[in-house]
Amino acid sequence: MLKLIQADDKKISPEPVQLPEQINKFPSTRFMGSKEKLIEHIWGVASQFNFDSVLDLFSGSGVVSYMFKAQNKQVLSNDYMAFSADITKAMVENNNVTISNKDLKIILNENTPTDNFVSETFKELYFYDDDNAFIDMVRANLKYLEDETKKSLILSALVRACLKKRPRGIFTYTGHRYDDGRKDLRLSLKEQFLVAVEAVNKAVFDNGKNNFSFHGDAMTLDQQADLVYMDPPYYSPLSDNEYVRRYHFVEGLVRNWEGVEMQWHTKTKKFKSYPTPFKTEKGAYEAFDNLFKRHQNSILLVSYSSNSLPNKEDMVDLMKKYKNIVEVISVNHKYSFGNQGHKVGNNKNKVEEYLFVGY
Repeated sequence: MLKLIQADDKKISPEPVQLPEQINKFPSTRFMGSKEKLIEHIWGVASQFNFDSVLDLFSGSGVVSYMFKAQNKQVLSNDYMAFSADITKAMVENNNVTISNKDLKIILNENTPTDNFVSETFKELYFYDDDNAFIDMVRANLKYLEDETKKSLILSALVRACLKKRPRGIFTYTGHRYDDGRKDLRLSLKEQFLVAVEAVNKAVFDNGKNNFSFHGDAMTLDQQADLVYMDPPYYSPLSDNEYVRRYHFVEGLVRNWEGVEMQWHTKTKKFKSYPTPFKTEKGAYEAFDNLFKRHQNSILLVSYSSNSLPNKEDMVDLMKKYKNIVEVISVNHKYSFGNQGHKVGNNKNKVEEYLFVGY
């Protein structure tokens, strides 16, 4: 149930809007903070404005960028995580390229020598030996695909396979102690990959726009659009917002572990987290101020959580510095992701998801 919290005279209808069938073709995964269950509400607000282009500054799972593409908007998608940017390159920027059987034959060639990096570095940490060997094989064969978009499609499918195959879909622990026997965990990684390739292929469509995927820092990205959507990491003193810690394996996979600082002493063999202003309350406050100022000529739409800082009142005050009208729509929402799955049903896990609108 939605309700409107007035920051000015009521102008925006809080009702969600049904989405086109195309959105159902987006391959879902259990991604920390994904807005998959809130996109009807996000579009319900956004649809009340006239705009042709959208900048999704923190694309994450890619589902919001994909939703805007399905609504025939030009989408500029960005994320500081390489694997997130790869997802939107494959299914948002890409309008017509898919993986063929010929491409799969190249990728599945078992005779290509591999560097065994995953097999040796992550042995007995996340996947069984056969699965690690499969990942190394795909990595070795990827260079034989000349089309960069096809490489992104393959990596997106491989990432999805890894997330589906991994209990809870995260890499903050080692071993298989959360194996609950579900089908996703019974399939081999190769089987998961082939299912993912089919899903990713089906998600590709042409919305008649030139869409773009960026892998960059939201604070310095030099792109503008009619509407700017922000779903940044939420700062809370009660929990961390460490995407790199949860997803370092698939992030490293897309980057081929290049340009990262491996922390070999850690049990999980993670690498050093990226710098972000959203790790502290002060940093988050200053980041929002800078982002609102930077995009003050656009319609601003921000997803946010009631258990985060800056709080609702401070967010309204920040946005009011740059927009004439600010409204806040609240959506009751219960988070269940990653290692928080055990808290489902716990009242502490119930939050309100806010949509701040500035225009």
